[in-house]
Formats: sequence, C-alpha cells, structure tokens
Amino acid sequence: MSKHKSGRNTLLMSVLMSAPGPLVVGMGLMTGRSSTQIADFVRRSAELLAIIAAFAVYQLTNQKESFDQEKKQRLERIANVFVGAMMCLGGSIMFLLAFMSDNEDKGNVIPGLTIAVLGVIANGLFWKKYTRLHRQEPNAILKVQAVLYRAKTLVDGCVTLALFSVAMLPGSEISFWLDRIGSAIVAFYLAWSGIRTIRIRPEKQ
Repeated sequence: MSKHKSGRNTLLMSVLMSAPGPLVVGMGLMTGRSSTQIADFVRRSAELLAIIAAFAVYQLTNQKESFDQEKKQRLERIANVFVGAMMCLGGSIMFLLAFMSDNEDKGNVIPGLTIAVLGVIANGLFWKKYTRLHRQEPNAILKVQAVLYRAKTLVDGCVTLALFSVAMLPGSEISFWLDRIGSAIVAFYLAWSGIRTIRIRPEKQ
C-alpha cells in the first residue's frame, strides 16, 4: 500500500469513527445535563467538521497531476487553519458552558461517559498512527492530525474523569466542581492546541 493511500485510508477511518460521537453524545443530552457533556458535544461536532475538511484536502492535494506545489501548500495551510480554528472554537464554547451550569441533578451521563472512554482508546491509537505516517510521509495534514488526536486523547481522559464523578456522585459538590474544572481544563487545552495547529506550516517537498 502506498504512503498516500495509507494516509487517505487513515483519514477516512477517522471520519467514519468520529461521526457517531456527536450523535451519541447529543442523544445523551436528552437525559443528561452535565456541562462537560454539553461541551463535549460541541467539541466533537467541531472536530468532526475539521477532520472531514482535512480528509477532503488531503485527497484533493495528492492528485499530483492537477496540483502544483504552491497550490497544494496553500490548500494544506487553509485546512490546517480550519482545524485549529475549530479547536479554538470548541475550547471557547466549552469554557463558557463550564460556568453556566448549576448544581442540580445532571441526569444520565452514561452515553457521554461511554463515548469518552472509547475515545481515549481509539484516539490514542490514531495519535500513534498519524505520528508514524508523518514520519514516513512528511505532510502538514498528517502532522496536524497527530496534534489533533493527541489533544482528543488527553481531552477524552479529562471528560471521562469528570463524567465518571457525575455518574458516581450525582448532585454532590465534588462532582459539581469536577464537572466544571474538567470542562475548563479541556477548554484551555483545546484552545492552546488550536493555536499551535494554526501556526503549523505546510511541509516543503
């Protein structure tokens, strides 16, 4: 399998595996009102759009017969800025939502918790995969996906902890503050990762 085909297939798999996340977490919001879970829905929706954009640009720019190097780098730059912007947007919204909730019963957060646990595992594997692919084929899109999935892995770890506390200690002060603090940590890390992503320049070939 060629390096370009491997990168394309990995990006496609990222899209397919990320697509159910916003749907499942969104359905969970019908019965759960955790600020972390609400913020996680926003974050996953923004990231899905970013991954779709990255896949489209990677597929397009590797049709070498129709793209010169300058045009390819310009499109890669646009895609990377979009990914970074979506991360910053998700972080900003998460930070606002973290301090808009009250201490009432959060309802059922199990759907969001389940997705977060699975996310730690799947995103960790994608993080390693994109890191390896970028070493084999230096490419700005693959580099940004490695940064994105590193952020997604660590963020899902924070979300798991926060939602677990809400599920185990519903209505308690501990779960209330862990829920808020979890959202705030996720928000700041996403924004920081988004800014770093925007600064990534296309690889020169």
